[in-house]
Formats: sequence, structure tokens, C-alpha cells
Amino acid sequence: MQIVQMSGNAGAPHVASALSCTDILVALYFGAAQVAPERAGDPTRDRVILSKGHASAALYACLVARGFFPAALLDEYAGDNSRLGEHPTLGTVPGIESSTGSLGHGLGIGTGMALAARLDNRPSRVFVVLSDGECNEGAVWEAAMWAAGQRLGNLCAIVDANGLQAIGRSNEITALEPLADKWRAFEWDVTELDGHDVDRLHTVLAEPHARPHAVVARTVKGKGVSFMEDVLEWHYRPPSPDDVARALKELSDQCATLSSAR
Repeated sequence: MQIVQMSGNAGAPHVASALSCTDILVALYFGAAQVAPERAGDPTRDRVILSKGHASAALYACLVARGFFPAALLDEYAGDNSRLGEHPTLGTVPGIESSTGSLGHGLGIGTGMALAARLDNRPSRVFVVLSDGECNEGAVWEAAMWAAGQRLGNLCAIVDANGLQAIGRSNEITALEPLADKWRAFEWDVTELDGHDVDRLHTVLAEPHARPHAVVARTVKGKGVSFMEDVLEWHYRPPSPDDVARALKELSDQCATLSSAR
């Protein structure tokens, strides 16, 4: 609900991209990744990099929920001179490990962090969240080859595979599939799963590996908001006030249903 409200207030795009990876980030920040506000400067902490930086609203909402900075700061999202830009910027607020959004670079940055941790004999793990469309970038596969060659078992790439990118279906822009097999061919351990199953995500992301691990998380763009789900225009379309009201009503009803089920 915060993601939708932030996007509406700012007139900012990429709300659907943020909703597709929210469950992945929740599984990381509330379980698999050893991160906490009081450890923000601890060299032994894990690192989470949102390489698909255009989905920053999801990252900011998770960092607030985890206690890294106050919720009031979300009102600044995507505003002039805001600390919370449409793409994350290192040093603006606690919890951001890298400036991202120029797609294709997050995995290379994470690979360097993973190697540094090993050289320094630190237990840190590095998690990099990519989009499936981002895997069009050659730099992703250069980093993947190098990480496999170095056997960086402390590196995990999670691909938010929602099947859509800016101008069409991901597999129609480039021959992306079979995506899991491509990672296997690059000598990574691979798990393919439902990217909205938080319990399964938590279990899989917490598992140790001797080689780099790729998680192909099958997701739905715009997950949770019926009129946004798997609809291409919501890659760039900012939600109007009416869109926000309708989306918040749907999400509120879902929360009420879940609460009743418990």
C-alpha cells in the first residue's frame, strides 16, 4: 500500500515493477539476509543490492518496515532534491548498498563485494535482485562467468522474472528462455520457484552454497492490484488519484481477508 501511495503522490512510474519484487525483498530483509539498522556499518553484514533500481519504491518501503529510517521520509519519494530518488543512491539513507538503475551493473558490483568478503575472511553474503529484462545486458553474463570461475558461494542472484519489460514480453525482445538453463550453463546452482511464496523464498535464500546461486523467481508484474497485474502499460504509467484509490481498496480488502484467515 505504501508503494502505491508513494507512486501516486509523486506521479512516478514503475509501480508495477516494484510490486513484482516486493515479496523477494521481504524474504531478504525479514529473514534470509543478515541485515539490521544497528548493523548498517558492520563490515560482517550481508549486502542486498536492488540492481533493478527503477523498483526503488519497494526497497524504500522494506527499509522503513525494517527500521532503517522513518516512514515520514517516504513522502519525499521522487521529489526535487529528495533523498529517495526514483533510483537508489548510495549514501542518501541507511540500508542502500549501491547506486543502481543503470541496468546490467548490479551483479558485477555484487560479485566484487562477494570476492572482497572472501578475501577479508568475512561471513558476509551478497544478494543481488535483477529483473528478467535486465538479463538482456551482456554485463550480467560477464559477471556470471567470472563469479562461477571464482566459485563465489557467498553470492546469490535473484531474478524477478515477471515476463515483461519496457516495450514488450521479455522473451519476445530477446530469446530469454529457458532462463534457468542459461544460469546452469554458466555453472551456477539454480532454483526456480514462485516469486510470491515468501516462506519458500526465505528457505531457499537462506541455504548455503559452494557455487554462486541463481534464483529464478517467477512473478507477476503489478502483483496484488488486479488492473495492474501482467499489463505492459504499467511499466511506465504513473497511477492517477483514482488508480491509487482503487488499488488501495483492493489491497486493504486483501489485508482484511488475510487477518480473518489467521
